[in-house]
Amino acid sequence: MGKTNEEIIEEMQQVVNQMVIDDLEENPDIAEEFFDCDCCGKNKCLAGSIRYGDYRLCNDCVLLAETGFALGKFTDIQSLMDAMEDSRLEQLCNFIKNEETRKKHLEN
Repeated sequence: MGKTNEEIIEEMQQVVNQMVIDDLEENPDIAEEFFDCDCCGKNKCLAGSIRYGDYRLCNDCVLLAETGFALGKFTDIQSLMDAMEDSRLEQLCNFIKNEETRKKHLEN
């Protein structure tokens, strides 16, 4: 009998959490390295991230991708990227707003 969706999700969470642990054990300095995730658009820690073709995904988005693949929700990474477009745009808008606020404070 196959695994339930809940079992698949739990298994993927464990795998993805272990990826962070493994990265930190291999290179503790990676905890201080950050990048802008190509999927969600957030600035995230490099630990546990994975490159899928031209995209680098944070650990949270790796979980979404791998769970989506395992559950048959996505057939390729581009499907997830398309589904996450609104999130990326929201992050970009927040960044612009924060920069405008920062500039105003510097001018005063």
